[in-house]
Amino acid sequence: MSLFIEYGYTSLNKYGEELCGDKVEYCIEENHLTLVLADGMGSGVKANILSTLTSKILCTMVSNDVDIEDCIETVIQSLPVCKIRGVAYSTFSVVYINTEGEGFLFEFDNPQAILFHKGKCVDFIRCNSEICGKKVFHSQIKLEENDLLFIMSDGAINAGLGQIMSFGWQRENIMKYLEQNITGEMSARCCAGMLAAACDDLYLDRPGDDTTVAALKIRKKLAVNVMVGPPVDKSQDNFYVGRFMDGDTKKVVCGGTSSQIVARYLNKPLRTSFDFPDKDVPPIGFIEGIDLTTEGVLTLRKLLTLSNKYISTHDLSPKFFVKQDGASLLANMLFEEATDITFFVGQGVNAAHQSLPIDITMKLKLVESLANNLRKMGKNVTLNYD
Repeated sequence: MSLFIEYGYTSLNKYGEELCGDKVEYCIEENHLTLVLADGMGSGVKANILSTLTSKILCTMVSNDVDIEDCIETVIQSLPVCKIRGVAYSTFSVVYINTEGEGFLFEFDNPQAILFHKGKCVDFIRCNSEICGKKVFHSQIKLEENDLLFIMSDGAINAGLGQIMSFGWQRENIMKYLEQNITGEMSARCCAGMLAAACDDLYLDRPGDDTTVAALKIRKKLAVNVMVGPPVDKSQDNFYVGRFMDGDTKKVVCGGTSSQIVARYLNKPLRTSFDFPDKDVPPIGFIEGIDLTTEGVLTLRKLLTLSNKYISTHDLSPKFFVKQDGASLLANMLFEEATDITFFVGQGVNAAHQSLPIDITMKLKLVESLANNLRKMGKNVTLNYD
């Protein structure tokens, strides 16, 4: 069974630095993902240059099936030499994995990766070898459904060092924290952000080192169809809704007119909630056979704002949404649960918007911006216009 590879990462800059000395680079091919986390020596601009070069070179070469020894040799020869220390140095972790959960992991001087399997943190079998004078660890990996793989820079295990922790946050403490806090519903991005936020707490919000946590998760695919707006040709309403309802997917309808069209097609009543969990988001509706029914433009606008925070690699707010307003419910479904999202965008003029500063161009831009952010999350997104 082909599964879906989910990924996400969060970075903390060393306190007082504008640039992060860690860098994550990834490359998605048809059936596999290559992800590299590099940590440049020192901090600031120099470290950022070293980690950027290292991650870019390794990700490009590994994703193209170049031998790892040649990859590392290229990195060593390419990095600029530090005038102060006289060396060119960047640690790295490289993950190459396919949609069956099979692949490999190479680690050089980064903290040892952690596998979260069935509620427990376990270690990979690691083989070490010397490549171009560097001691590199190699692991074959086989992830099962809902397994999580964590890789991190040494800022994670140094969290709190010299502040509230005598010896930093040791790896066994990190593993214990993950076992106590991860649930099976959490996405890779959610888990990475949660661990990075815990590191930031130990640093008392003033990280003493660049800190990056990246996570990969193997999970089942979940498709969601989203209908936004009525079609141009009213006579095509049934055809349009029929395509939207097709397939074993979750169904979301955004917009009052769209909801009425779908309710009429399904011959089901449309009910509206009178609860306002968020005063800025109109209440949701209910149609039997539809997983979520929301208002249109205002809800999508709030959803876009939530997506901008969600994709930020430096935002430490939780990546799950507990509020019950339409935008939060839709965010949980699209950001945390969905893997494949298809938008059915009607370009018909909504009569309810005639006296409002809302036009079809605004709606289309909202949907396109949202689709771009969803792709940045690693989702497969399709846009259909009617």
